[in-house]
Amino acid sequence: MTRSELPRRALLTAAAAVAATAAAGPAAALPRPSAAGRQEPATIDNRFWSTASDWLQGRASGIRVVAGSRPGIRIAAPAGVAEYTDPHTGTTAAWEYATWTSPLHRSKVPATELIASWNARTPAGTWLQTEVEGVYADGARTPWYVLGRWASGDADIRRTSVDDQGDDRTSVWTDTVSVDDAASGTRIVAYRLRLTLYRTPGSGATPTVWRAGAMTSDIPDRFTVPATSPGRARELAVPRYSQNTHVGQYPEYDNGGEAWCSPTSSQMIIEYWGRRPTAEDLAWVNPEYDDPQVCHAARFTYDYQYEGCGNWPFNAAYAATYDDLRAVVTRLGSLADLHRLVSAGIPVITSQSFLAEELTGAGYGTSGHLMTVVGFTEAGDIIANDPASPSNEAVRRVYDRTEWSNIWLRTKRYAADGRVLSGTGGVCYLYFPADANAAQRAALASVGIR
Repeated sequence: MTRSELPRRALLTAAAAVAATAAAGPAAALPRPSAAGRQEPATIDNRFWSTASDWLQGRASGIRVVAGSRPGIRIAAPAGVAEYTDPHTGTTAAWEYATWTSPLHRSKVPATELIASWNARTPAGTWLQTEVEGVYADGARTPWYVLGRWASGDADIRRTSVDDQGDDRTSVWTDTVSVDDAASGTRIVAYRLRLTLYRTPGSGATPTVWRAGAMTSDIPDRFTVPATSPGRARELAVPRYSQNTHVGQYPEYDNGGEAWCSPTSSQMIIEYWGRRPTAEDLAWVNPEYDDPQVCHAARFTYDYQYEGCGNWPFNAAYAATYDDLRAVVTRLGSLADLHRLVSAGIPVITSQSFLAEELTGAGYGTSGHLMTVVGFTEAGDIIANDPASPSNEAVRRVYDRTEWSNIWLRTKRYAADGRVLSGTGGVCYLYFPADANAAQRAALASVGIR
């Protein structure tokens, strides 16, 4: 069994889009072919700032742009000093800060949800905050919502989401900005991000941010989603780790391994790309534990407010702390999108929820679970590394493509007692190297990631 990672996460309750936007910048909101071959309206938009040109377009205060093979932003000279009281330690400290604010991005998809993600490194004595300000179709704006206070370590602050944020139309649920009543027609048509980089006063240390942006979406309400036609078979050699071999280990991180589906999946793909923590990184883990890198991933994805390791952007941010590894949170529109990525050699971490009888062979039901799609069989069925397995040897599973497509892509589902619950609507994490090959870059571009 997998413990739910979604008790406080708002999932999509969207109806059809009712607003149109002005011309957008260099984002991607791609029309999707329907089962009958028609072009469906775009429902997903991605915009990530990652090039030197991108960073120079933003409004900076105390920030300098770093060029080179991995352009980013750092603190040049602090714009000011602010006090922060860590709600999880009670410690109050002063921090120098600098800010970068993105240009306004007009989404090609008037959206009911927004999920940000970022790639950064925060040396000791530094951390960062990510915020978003949304624009409604009538021109009104949301408050500046905090989407994460984050550090790659946990000695300076406790990384945290922020509860109790909202206005009369939208709310923040852990890592997701969500329209409260999609049927009302309310949509977010544009947004800007703000990054605040913090450091200990007087130090020369600085965070470096290489990529930041968001996925916006408006997925129609749907209980069933037909699977697209099968493609060519392929299986990627992704390491296999079970979260359940860690049950009872480090219960301070969401009760131990029983709830570690997200960091376990993240660790599988990090190692697929040839990265892993060093022996020094793992020195804190009990040497009697197998696969200590899974414990490490759980600790360094843990959200102290959410009290879990399932914060989507925190997992992506953890993956991107490894050399030249990039990571985003997005949605895919179909199994065809998933197949295109896997065929190019990119495994995908997917989020789904289901009753035990809805996924043959799983042996459990869950209100929220992450697994890693590593391939497709000749018949088009899903090959998944499912961390909810009892052992590493049992992690490889083959799931029926029709069942699996439905539990991943739907936005509505029925509980055992007949109540209507939310589905994840195709949410996934994509991790890929900076030196991705041409086929991989093309597959990523086809789903809006550049």
